[in-house]
Amino acid sequence: MDPAKLPQHIAIIMDGNGRWAKQRKLPRAAGHKEGVESLRHVLQACGELGIKYLTVYAFSTENWGRPQEEVDFLMGLFSFAIDREINSLVKNQVRLQFLGRLADFSPQLKKKMHDAMEKTKQGGRITLNVMVNYGGRAELIDAVNEIIEHRTQNANQRIEEQDIQAHLYTRDIPDPDLVIRTASEFRVSNFLLWQIAYAEIYVTPVLWPDFRREQLLAALNDFSKRERRFGKL
Repeated sequence: MDPAKLPQHIAIIMDGNGRWAKQRKLPRAAGHKEGVESLRHVLQACGELGIKYLTVYAFSTENWGRPQEEVDFLMGLFSFAIDREINSLVKNQVRLQFLGRLADFSPQLKKKMHDAMEKTKQGGRITLNVMVNYGGRAELIDAVNEIIEHRTQNANQRIEEQDIQAHLYTRDIPDPDLVIRTASEFRVSNFLLWQIAYAEIYVTPVLWPDFRREQLLAALNDFSKRERRFGKL
């Protein structure tokens, strides 16, 4: 595959964990656990292909409304995955970022997330952004409020596009070139509403726990054939 035709930044809406488990008459937790394995495979493939940024939608602001048992399992899965993967991430020069409203997590999980980010901050091969307690609208609200709080002078000055861009959770990284959504869902689900304005969208019927290197390559092959115009002729 021509490296010049690969995206610099891939964002993924990882959908279908519950359906994957239901098809196999397993608890939903089994789908979430297998979904972590898919992320490991996709991250490895992205690193080998030279893709610099991978952003995944792991837990939305709306997901708190799921059954408490499932929410508790997901919190434990985040903690377990950090413990299991942190040494590998450091070894493979992966910079890990947890982005979202982290203040709402337990003190223990917040500390584990911050420690993991600190340990991997020198990783220069690929950046993995894990969006947790994240919503696109919430991000925009937080960005605008941050702008207002920081404006001690010229408080009545108009807010411009670059002001919002500079206060997003993703302020230090380029916008996604490609958004992949699994499980045949044709919606963005409040994900990176600002950042994906000109991203290419690829939808696959494959459920996230079955999404591995082969499915990633299919998405990249499709992306390489598209002509990106960014609103121009």
